[in-house]
Amino acid sequence: MTTNMNTSAPYESLDAWIDAHFDEEVRFLQELVRVPTDTPPGNNAPHAERTAELLKEFGFDAELHAVPEERTRAAGLETITNLVVRRKYGEGRTVGLNAHGDVVPPGEGWSQDPYGGNVVDGKLYGRAAAVSKCDFATFTFATRALEALGKPLKGGVELYFTYDEEFGGELGPGFLLENKLVKPDMLIAAGFSYQVVTAHNGCLQMEVTVHGKSGHAAVPETGVDALQAATKVLTALYDQNRQYKEVRSNVKGINHPYVNIGLIEGGTNTNVVPGKVVMKVDRRMIPEENPAEVEAKLHRVMKDAVADCQGVTIEIRRMLLANALQPLPGNAPLVDALSRHATAVFDEEIGAAGTPLYTDARLFGEAGVPAVLYGAGPRTVSESNAKRGDEHISLEDLRRATKVVARSLFDLLD
Repeated sequence: MTTNMNTSAPYESLDAWIDAHFDEEVRFLQELVRVPTDTPPGNNAPHAERTAELLKEFGFDAELHAVPEERTRAAGLETITNLVVRRKYGEGRTVGLNAHGDVVPPGEGWSQDPYGGNVVDGKLYGRAAAVSKCDFATFTFATRALEALGKPLKGGVELYFTYDEEFGGELGPGFLLENKLVKPDMLIAAGFSYQVVTAHNGCLQMEVTVHGKSGHAAVPETGVDALQAATKVLTALYDQNRQYKEVRSNVKGINHPYVNIGLIEGGTNTNVVPGKVVMKVDRRMIPEENPAEVEAKLHRVMKDAVADCQGVTIEIRRMLLANALQPLPGNAPLVDALSRHATAVFDEEIGAAGTPLYTDARLFGEAGVPAVLYGAGPRTVSESNAKRGDEHISLEDLRRATKVVARSLFDLLD
């Protein structure tokens, strides 16, 4: 049951409700952190089911939309069940709130249990505490606070808790949009507290295989050294980074393109000429770039690098193409409300900016839904140790971001 808080000062009432229920919000987030969602392997259905149980305690009925097993397996995952909660108040626009529950494995360097949800010195520790299970809590409790006002509202709020951001989002928001299960009028996606993100980079990921021929190291002329050829590819790619620094984005918060070689595997043994080398390449694209042109150029650069290597062939497979998030004209009400209330609640100027990250929020933009990123978190990703040991969220940032979202929802639906 929600309490009726009729008052002429809705922002103060929203803030007061969130303060009064903040311990409950923290416990909710702790429960979410305690169910692992490591991706890979990507067994995310248990977390969705537990989240639905917790939401039920608040009177929120969650629709469970399971992605067919053959699609999840084909994507290299085990299970995905996406959640949709619909709260309809009247005629008017629907504001969607989207956060993702999947996350990279914990890795090393933890002083706290990555699945413990421990609170130490005002910080809640755990994998996905900052990215982005915290915004399951932010968005849920902002919606609860809004409804606790007891004031007539227009339109509605929909919560989308999805599980495929780490692998690109096609089976998360992409699945919901593709099957016409959701189509909000505007969207707030998981973000950080100190900026309203209106644009972000795109991302192209490729698997590059350099083929040579294995041979005995004692008679190297019997083989074709794939690793030696691969070093030419690496040199050519890293040279691109020097050129990319001359290409600047006009979006505040985004600098220049970048290419990263995140993984290299090859060879069979110390005394064998390596016959095959595989590299995983990640190319970040600023919003002004054309993804097709970027991909074509990288193909040329890598193939030209080994053109004079006899007996060497190169195979390039696209793993992911995530377009940049572009600001849509209809995002002004979101930006205005979030910026105004974030500035008031945090007592500092907080405005619109871009981020070099890429997110699955872009899929809503591609579907014509104006989207921005805002939620609980620090000024930078590195401050929260996101995707590193001891990931954490400041509870004060969580509290204040919940107030900002609740106030903004009221403005959008009043």
